[in-house]
Amino acid sequence: MEDAIMEEVTMIENPNVGRDTQHADVAPAVFIEHARKEYGRSSGGRREAVADVSISVSRGAIHGLLGPNGAGKTTTLKMLLGLVRPSGGRFEILGVDSRKPGARARVGFLPEQPYFPQQLTAAEALSLYGRLTGLSSAQIAEETGELLERVGLDGRQKTLLSKFSRGMLQRLGLAQALLGKPEVLILDEPASGLDPVGQRDVRNLMTSLKEGGATILLSSHQLSEVETISDEVTILHKGLVAARGHIDDLLNVTGQTSLRVLGLGELPASVQAVVCDVAVSGNTKVFSLSDDNVRGVVEVLYDSGWKIMSLQPKRASLEDYFAALLEGPSGAPVSASSSKGGDGE
Repeated sequence: MEDAIMEEVTMIENPNVGRDTQHADVAPAVFIEHARKEYGRSSGGRREAVADVSISVSRGAIHGLLGPNGAGKTTTLKMLLGLVRPSGGRFEILGVDSRKPGARARVGFLPEQPYFPQQLTAAEALSLYGRLTGLSSAQIAEETGELLERVGLDGRQKTLLSKFSRGMLQRLGLAQALLGKPEVLILDEPASGLDPVGQRDVRNLMTSLKEGGATILLSSHQLSEVETISDEVTILHKGLVAARGHIDDLLNVTGQTSLRVLGLGELPASVQAVVCDVAVSGNTKVFSLSDDNVRGVVEVLYDSGWKIMSLQPKRASLEDYFAALLEGPSGAPVSASSSKGGDGE
């Protein structure tokens, strides 16, 4: 028994002991393979919450995890963190089995609905969670003011949490997730309960954390938020991976270009004949056209005195892509094997 305890303590201090450290150095920040979770039904039988989910999160990336309610997002995150016992699958954080406490010690986690003891002040709450994280009193004192300021709670150190609004508690949840400067952040609905200004603050915070070298796995229902800041996305549906990949690869429309131009009057007739989705704002026009027609259209516009403002691959919105993916061409949900993002392996 004593040997087992000492082995566990060693793993917390150095989670790579007994492992191929080269693998840990080159492995993705988060690696989930064939995750599966079943629950028993009171009426008998089994309910499959997660059927087969595989996710790989690149180091230093913001990875969006999307899906409708009941898709398995939160269950997958909780299996990764050891909060729910998986029925099957492989889970790693920075190349280390996530069941090892040493792996989870390098992670900051914000649950979907964080709860805190209401009788504590903000500073006391961070002190509590800092001690649970293993920080020294000096580290806690140093980080508390800095983190509260960073999440927009400067000056609230001595305020009782019973007086915090829903949005303020959400900001405090973000602060506790950042204690100890974790390498990987797992954020479940980080903008929940926040007003538009607060949502913008969270986006800016995540961007800043990424610039500092952190990796973020972000679960959110706010598609515009995910589209704005994510490098990669995985979309779940009915416990399966429906699509995954770099966000540009998923949203760029093959064979189509978007052109933004500035000029007076109507577009030349030859241009109007080959463009679509024309949007007008003052003297600026934005439209789409086939890649084959780009050179000819640009030459005509230039000769007609129009100014080319931008030219880039046409991109669908994440909201449109998400809706089309889940409905499928016939209105039926797509399967993981038939989606653009892969087969769920």
